Amino acid sequence: MTPNAASSSSGPSRRSFLASTAVATAAVAGGMPLLTACGGSDNGSREGATSGKAADKLIPTYVARTIAKPDIPSKNGSAAGYTGKVDLAALAASVPEKLGTEAPLKIMSPLWGTPPKAGCAYYKALDAAAGTKVTWQNQDGNTYGAKLGAVLASSSIPDVVVMPGWLLTGKISNAVTAKFMDLSPYLAGDKVKKYANLAAIPSDSWRMGIFGGALRGIPMPYATANFIMPYYRKDIFDKKGYTVPKSPDEFLSWAKEATSAKAKVYACGDMMWSSANFFGVRPSGTLGWNIGDNGKLTYRVEEPEYLEALEWSRKLFAAGVVHPDDKARSGDPGQRFTAGQILVFNSDNSAWYVKTAEQAKSNPAFEMEAMDLFGADGGNPTLYAAQPAGIWSLIRKGASKETVENALAAANFAAAPYGTKERMFVDYGVEGTHYTVKDGVPVKTDQGNSEVINAWTMLAAPAPYFAHPDLPDIARKQVEWQQRMGAFTKKTSTFGMNIVEPTRYATLSSQFEQLEIDFVRGHRKLSDVQQAISTWRSSGGDKLRDWYKQLLDKNGSGN
Repeated sequence: MTPNAASSSSGPSRRSFLASTAVATAAVAGGMPLLTACGGSDNGSREGATSGKAADKLIPTYVARTIAKPDIPSKNGSAAGYTGKVDLAALAASVPEKLGTEAPLKIMSPLWGTPPKAGCAYYKALDAAAGTKVTWQNQDGNTYGAKLGAVLASSSIPDVVVMPGWLLTGKISNAVTAKFMDLSPYLAGDKVKKYANLAAIPSDSWRMGIFGGALRGIPMPYATANFIMPYYRKDIFDKKGYTVPKSPDEFLSWAKEATSAKAKVYACGDMMWSSANFFGVRPSGTLGWNIGDNGKLTYRVEEPEYLEALEWSRKLFAAGVVHPDDKARSGDPGQRFTAGQILVFNSDNSAWYVKTAEQAKSNPAFEMEAMDLFGADGGNPTLYAAQPAGIWSLIRKGASKETVENALAAANFAAAPYGTKERMFVDYGVEGTHYTVKDGVPVKTDQGNSEVINAWTMLAAPAPYFAHPDLPDIARKQVEWQQRMGAFTKKTSTFGMNIVEPTRYATLSSQFEQLEIDFVRGHRKLSDVQQAISTWRSSGGDKLRDWYKQLLDKNGSGN
């Protein structure tokens, strides 16, 4: 039997799904109300952002819905945590009557893993419970961007498209306002109360669903203290007597000690993601813009911390402490980590549960922990808040009222809070078919592990939480780590703004991703990076800065 899948809603990200494939990512960051920006309605500009009073008119009325009280409440932007057992026989119903009419509904979504077969027991059961009739058009999550671009450029768009935030650049970003409908007539204000689970999604998350002056996206909420974690093999650290590093210098020193090329054991994988957090580098994308204490508006690559983080990562490669396969960007760092070939690797919060559950039977001595993030000087880190939403479900323009209502019924079912029958259904499927109960804990069967994977969970989600009934201590650790790191979190000036940049700047920053990869591996020089920054400014960066200045003048600053 394969491991019991995690039951959690903590805000997946590109890193969540792609960290193990060594695909470079863009970070996500936070949300709050501002003022009306340059964005307009469908008839106006599709650029800019809408927030503040203008946004308040568009978003749903918030109606809190905590059916199961968390054992560890949210703090410092963390998810909530559930560490006690839930009485499965006494689960509450969050959707007392079916809202769907069984009208056909096509949904396109990224999926990581092998897609379940159409008409599988899980899909049939969920449709029957929600009153829906979904045809899933699952696409490989690793190549979803290419598929998405092709679909949006065509005349045949599925009824619902799941849109990850990391793909909201260039033409795809502008296509959102051109191809998908305004949901305000169905959800704005008290209209949302027909869909109680959607009404319980926090308002900051809903604000991030405003594109081009209209509410188009049903959000998947994120914890704002959501960062990539540098995981380490605690069992091996304890056995070897290693001390957990608390500064970049200590990390490099430890890495040299721990690496034995002869034994094929290396200290770490590619540490670029954690390096950005160690050195206080702002996220990429729209959140990379910030007004500093000196009153100047800069982009992340213009700050000295950016080069410092890259140079430290380069030192790791130069010292030979990074696994050769990580240098070649091949294979799965997560598998190297569980095999003991690397002792530290980067991933998101989900890896803590997934890897622990995966190794429980085959390697009971396996133990992993997440290092607390530290600053460049070994002091407290400077971290930047994650967006309160970063994945959306969008409904195509021209969809019939029945199609829209069935899509909202599906999303409402998927957003059921923890401690409900619907949440159990979405996360575990049908008892006896997809899971069994052992000592009051649900455990997935082989069929459950092959069918109950990320499809329905991509439609919508409740407020962020961690809950792993079979490994409750992991949920506690995940929440407590976020709470500790959340204490050092700042907001950028664009915090809370879902910004659509002008298409003329769509590829302006695209050069940096590959350049960073090449530089830290010693294939490019520091002067190449500096020249790229200079070229970025002259080829549109300075003009984009002026555009952001105008945007922030109208909106105010998010920090």
